[in-house]
Amino acid sequence: MHIVATKENWPGERRAALVPATVSKLVSGGFEVTVEQGLGERAGFTDSQYSDSGATVSDQRGSLLSSADVVLSVRRPSIEEVQLHQEGSVHICFLDPFREVELVQAMANSHVTAISLEMIPRSSKAQKLDALSSQASLAGYVAMIVAANHLPRIFPMMMTPAGTLSPARVFVIGAGVAGLQAIATAHRLGARIEAFDTRPVVKEEVQSLGAKFLEIDLGDTGQTAQGYATELTPEQIQLQQQGMADAIARSDIVITTAQVFGREAPRIVTGEMVANMQPTSVVVDMAVESGGNVEGSVADQIIDVDGVQVIGMLNLPSRVAGHASEMFSGNLFAFIDEFKKPDVPELDLDREDEILAGSILTRSGQIVNERIKGT
Repeated sequence: MHIVATKENWPGERRAALVPATVSKLVSGGFEVTVEQGLGERAGFTDSQYSDSGATVSDQRGSLLSSADVVLSVRRPSIEEVQLHQEGSVHICFLDPFREVELVQAMANSHVTAISLEMIPRSSKAQKLDALSSQASLAGYVAMIVAANHLPRIFPMMMTPAGTLSPARVFVIGAGVAGLQAIATAHRLGARIEAFDTRPVVKEEVQSLGAKFLEIDLGDTGQTAQGYATELTPEQIQLQQQGMADAIARSDIVITTAQVFGREAPRIVTGEMVANMQPTSVVVDMAVESGGNVEGSVADQIIDVDGVQVIGMLNLPSRVAGHASEMFSGNLFAFIDEFKKPDVPELDLDREDEILAGSILTRSGQIVNERIKGT
């Protein structure tokens, strides 16, 4: 079976789908691996490292796509590239399927088996395959480092001959994977942290990382079977905003992480809330790519609101592309290893399995995923 990893051509994308260490494992497992020239250069991996690991390096992207049994990438391919795939091949990547309906249909039309990494269920069995969570964890770390870089204050309390410097106050909205890593990073830096999530079940986890959990009575809330927060009603969002207003006003840094998979992100921080923050405060909107949590945030821009910096930075994991690529590549290897036929370098995607049922979108010319069929 021929596995191909293509270089990312998405603007600003520095990650690589495979790293040399993973190539070595795949080759040891009997797979033929070819990578596009320059695959890992923006993440710190050279072509010679891939060659030394057993991969063939090629600069012929079109022929790579047409010869591959399995194509691996971070970002989704274009419709034109899908048409170059050979019939019956498999493409594994972040597909963003709810917003890329035409692309999914094109993959079905080309008889490509499309596997969307976002659709892998959040379960104990699937944990090592969960690329979305691994990248979200890095995004939470980067968001806090970016915020610290823009705040003209230090994070920890410091006793000095000139007096005591008070710690920075951080407020994290959303205690999913990204939010928890943001909390952990702020704690390591010495900040005083508050956090809020619509799921009371995460309170103990927030507290275990050194943050105070902000309690707001929103009525009935919960989480999905996959562990994501359920979408709030407009009335609950208003209650949430009222409860968070004081916490935002007293914070030096606010990090927002609230997203609803497949939908626009909820708008939970208003322009008035931002205006009530102290000048030189920093807001990082991690949901800006899906519409944004913060009124006035703009993708890939820093907006000054009366001295408050509102940062809408896209693709945070790509800012630590080396480690992000290692984690992503590890998740892909775990997927291939999980569904590899015993003693044969081939994938068995026909078995009944909850991971496959959730993540395979197209097969044999049809859209087969029930959630995608309903879009």
